[in-house]
Amino acid sequence: MAPATPPPSATPPATEPPQHAGTALELLVHGVGGATPQEMLDDPRTVRVTGDTTAAVYRRTEDAHGEKHPERYRDEPVAEAYCWSGLTSGNGSRALWLLLLPFMVVNLAHWMRPTATGRTRAVRLYGVLVRLVALSLTVLLTAAACEVALDLLAWQCAGADACAERRSWLGFLSERQGGWWSQPGRRLALAAVVPAALVGLLWYLSNRTWSAYESQRPLDQEDVDADSPVGAVADHGQDAPGPKAGEDPRKAVPVRPALGRPGFWYGRRLVARLRAAHTAAGFLTVAAAVAGAAARHDRGAEGPVPRFIGTAVEGGIVLCTLVVVWVVCRRGRSERTRDTRLDGALISYLPGSALALLGLAVLYASWSRPDWQSSGALPGEAAFRFLALGEGILVIALAVVARGLYRRTPEPRTVLYGLGGPAVAMLACALGGVMTGGVAQRVADWLDGPGTPGMGRSSDIAGPPVLLSWQASVIPMLLLLLLVPVLVLVVRTARTARRLGPLIEAEYAPEPPDEGRTRRIARIRAAAALTDSAPWIVGVLSTATLLLGAGAVAGSWYSDQVPGRAADGSGPLLESFADAAQSTGSWLIGFGFILFVAGGRRAYKDASARRTIGILWDVGTFWPRAAHPFAPPCYAERAVPDLASRMAAWTSTTPRGRLVISGHSQGSVLAASAVWQLPDATRPRVALLTYGSPLERLYGRWFPAYFGPEPLLGLHRSVHCWRNLWRATDPIGGPVRIDADPDPGVDRGPLKDPLAYGRTTKLPLPEPILGHSDYQADPAFADARADLLEELGPLVPRQADARTQKDTSGRSSG
Repeated sequence: MAPATPPPSATPPATEPPQHAGTALELLVHGVGGATPQEMLDDPRTVRVTGDTTAAVYRRTEDAHGEKHPERYRDEPVAEAYCWSGLTSGNGSRALWLLLLPFMVVNLAHWMRPTATGRTRAVRLYGVLVRLVALSLTVLLTAAACEVALDLLAWQCAGADACAERRSWLGFLSERQGGWWSQPGRRLALAAVVPAALVGLLWYLSNRTWSAYESQRPLDQEDVDADSPVGAVADHGQDAPGPKAGEDPRKAVPVRPALGRPGFWYGRRLVARLRAAHTAAGFLTVAAAVAGAAARHDRGAEGPVPRFIGTAVEGGIVLCTLVVVWVVCRRGRSERTRDTRLDGALISYLPGSALALLGLAVLYASWSRPDWQSSGALPGEAAFRFLALGEGILVIALAVVARGLYRRTPEPRTVLYGLGGPAVAMLACALGGVMTGGVAQRVADWLDGPGTPGMGRSSDIAGPPVLLSWQASVIPMLLLLLLVPVLVLVVRTARTARRLGPLIEAEYAPEPPDEGRTRRIARIRAAAALTDSAPWIVGVLSTATLLLGAGAVAGSWYSDQVPGRAADGSGPLLESFADAAQSTGSWLIGFGFILFVAGGRRAYKDASARRTIGILWDVGTFWPRAAHPFAPPCYAERAVPDLASRMAAWTSTTPRGRLVISGHSQGSVLAASAVWQLPDATRPRVALLTYGSPLERLYGRWFPAYFGPEPLLGLHRSVHCWRNLWRATDPIGGPVRIDADPDPGVDRGPLKDPLAYGRTTKLPLPEPILGHSDYQADPAFADARADLLEELGPLVPRQADARTQKDTSGRSSG
């Protein structure tokens, strides 16, 4: 039987009116250099929503309770600004972190390993080699302090009457006065306070900065879906597999990448363990310098001190050194869970044991030896040579491992074919050598007055180890070699600018061409492209440094003299060249160190200079301290949990709310890292807007295991939608190059910059070339944000709004 037809007068059933998706939130994250809440929100009246004076979230005063009045925000989202500049450039004392630059650079090398799938042992070996290089830098810094305090001051200058007379404050150590401190062993024991205090200061700074920066816990473990595919959460960086052959990437299950691991931003246990090992290594270096000198004297002459005491002290130093190396070579970061444990016995007893051995070495050296006199230089040349040789061998071994990992999973965009990490590790060693050698050279020149240490002509002291003079002598040669690639880049940039001229005029047609305007735009675009040539420069510099450094070690070992004296008798041309290289290199190495000190002092007094130095740390200290515990602290271990917690709180308290996290420059890296930390149920409810982003151009190429094609593709799948804006005039930002079929449409660019070529009725004055800044001034920014909000949820229909007529399903990547 057919169903009954309702009578014509019957009222049709009521339809439920369309519902608004809820209040929208835009969480803004600034980039390098910092920004004030007022600048980010474009309003002088702001209020802190949550956070402290170091890092906090702000809103406009009128938006303080915006989520309670969704009807007010139908067209624009509630804007919040996360300000994290206090983590990197908040006060003047942080400018002293410039002196820790080698430690920061070698820590970067740890994170630069190539992508590795299923190569757990190779990844572990890579981490061990980087940690050993980092340990050598701590020993190098301490050895340089020992060279200055123990050798140049206590041994050489205090033992030479002419030098001690010119330095009256060293009079109580002079052998001529015959006081209690005049014996060489006691002078060395007193001078050991300086390098020991330096090691203690590094320990204190590392422990203090951990408490202030990196002790913020990420989201609680129960906030992360324990049943979600982890893929990449195996220890030591085992990467996640990509989608299967023929699998639709949009239907593939999102894989939690390395930066999404619960313990990635909480490396407390590893940092504490490495801090104990490096502190012990520093104390042991000082103990070896003090006890070694006294033991060598006791073995060479009959005296009141039994020889077995020196042998026992040196044996204890060797055993403790083996323990330090074992601790450094142990398993690295464990990131599957947030590891809150500490190796209490190790942290307490290892530095304490090393300090006790230093105390025994000081007591042993202070034993009265009336016949002991200091002459020449304190034996230590071999230590610097073996240290330099060991660093070179470790870097070469690191290059072999990295190359093997790259051949297993080659990615064309990876810098230097996977050798970026070894190249940067080599530069860290070079920086350490320049800084420590510069201090020793300048102190020796200051103590020797008009003489030239090591040359034997009117010199009161022997000077620092000859290896430092050889290393200084190769610096002019290194600079000359760098002139070639620099000239090549200058010529290439000029040619690129000329080639871009007609393209730019065609881009802005039909406006009449202006030769000056075209030339300026082309020059800025060509200069911005130089960023992509940085890997080549780093490769040339590190290779030249390795080869010239090996030559310096060989020259010092073969001649056992400074270059100026080693070239005696080899002909006038070679002699003059050696003298010029030695004097110029000594000046350059000292001048470089003075620049570091002057820059730190200026930054302490000048807020603008402090801001510039802060930019360096914004880029260099993003990564956790996984290789060197004395590196400047990682601000992301505070910033990423802050952002993830804020997003999780918003999505949990606003059921129908929409959230767009908007990151500029380095802020886009923090935003992506925070999105990866979100629970699986939350990430699809978040939209990501990046602009001027170095995610692929810098981080993807230099850190492929963490920001390479697969992790970025996983990020695209995880969030609901993503837009990335970039300009050809931007030297930092670029496309993220998501490799998926069909094209996900993430990249939007290059945006037109400047917005207008010449004067127009709408823009009567010349428009600036913005480059890396002020993306929000471009209309494309508002359009991209509106598209993201529309894809996150439907708006209430309006007949007059043309935007509601288009499909609101968007191009969701979730």
